[in-house]
Amino acid sequence: MRQTLRLMARPFLAGALLSAAVAGALAQDSIKLGVIADRIGFAKPWSEPITAGAVFAVKEINAKGGLLGKKVELLVEDDQGKPDVSATVARKLEDAGVSFILSTTTSPAAIQAQSVTVDSKTPHLAPSLTVDTLTTQVQNPNFWQTGPLASTQIATLLGYVRNKNYKRVALFADNSAISQATASAFKAEFEKVGIQVVSEQIVPAGSASADGQMQKVRQAAPDAIFLASLLTSENLLILRSYRQSGLKTPLLGNYNFSVPIYMSVAKGLLDGLVFVDAWDPAKPNVKRFLADYQKDTGAEGQSMQGYGYDGVMLAAEAIRAAGSTDKLKVRAAMQSLRGVKGLLGSDKASYGFFDGRRTGFDPEGMVVRVYEGDVQGKVVYSGTK
Repeated sequence: MRQTLRLMARPFLAGALLSAAVAGALAQDSIKLGVIADRIGFAKPWSEPITAGAVFAVKEINAKGGLLGKKVELLVEDDQGKPDVSATVARKLEDAGVSFILSTTTSPAAIQAQSVTVDSKTPHLAPSLTVDTLTTQVQNPNFWQTGPLASTQIATLLGYVRNKNYKRVALFADNSAISQATASAFKAEFEKVGIQVVSEQIVPAGSASADGQMQKVRQAAPDAIFLASLLTSENLLILRSYRQSGLKTPLLGNYNFSVPIYMSVAKGLLDGLVFVDAWDPAKPNVKRFLADYQKDTGAEGQSMQGYGYDGVMLAAEAIRAAGSTDKLKVRAAMQSLRGVKGLLGSDKASYGFFDGRRTGFDPEGMVVRVYEGDVQGKVVYSGTK
């Protein structure tokens, strides 16, 4: 009886070993990239289209033969914009065997996810986040960011302001921490170049109107009005009050106004608003992307998809340069990237990590655009000079 059982077990064991070998071979036939996205939280308006751009980039890579002769798989996890959840899903992606992680969520969440990637040594990129200190808050040589830094955004917008010779400005903010930080950065730069803030207004979250604040701005008679506000609902209040007041003072928006959601939720309120962006729709490779994206998805592409697309392409470039998915080799290859042309930035911009820095957006790569009706329109200025 025992001998019979042993004989029966042999083909079963052989079959199990064969299945394990096949599964291992299949796993080795693909390169897995992970995305940590926010599908329900604060970052959803930009995280979802960025992730859509990443999905499209992977499809494009696979259509051209894959990466290192292997198919690329994209695994997407939702962190709800919550730092603790971000760390949890980062571990989940690690367990799934990803070779590279992209965070398209909030800055605090990306910082927390680094508690995982700093130990695992998994290459980790935030392709859209803009906080200047993001790469220094955690000593993680496996982490990079390629979103345009806040300091670059402000410098670009101030270049436009100097060109217009504005001397006296008003400043709007909401009471979120990130808006307050943006407003403080604006004020510091204004002071450096001798621009006077003649009115500073805050529209708290949950407000029903911004009429009182707009009236104070009218009385101050600024040359231009800057929006450091980042909460969508409060921005709508400011825009609505501005239109109803009949003011003609130039309106300058921060980088948040490049998020496509404004074209649908702020209809009739945007015409003439100038905003800083990292997207030039006239660039030849952007035109190609927009045509291909619409053909493939049936949807109109926007700048947000460009972040996810460029993020995946940078990860793929590092893996290709490393010649493998060995984490240390990919890390070295990523840090060595120079002069990589992407969708984002002005026509002369390129990505690169110089002098040991892990921020890769071109400091002269930002542009200033203007809303034409309800549509994000042409570039009217670029660079910081």
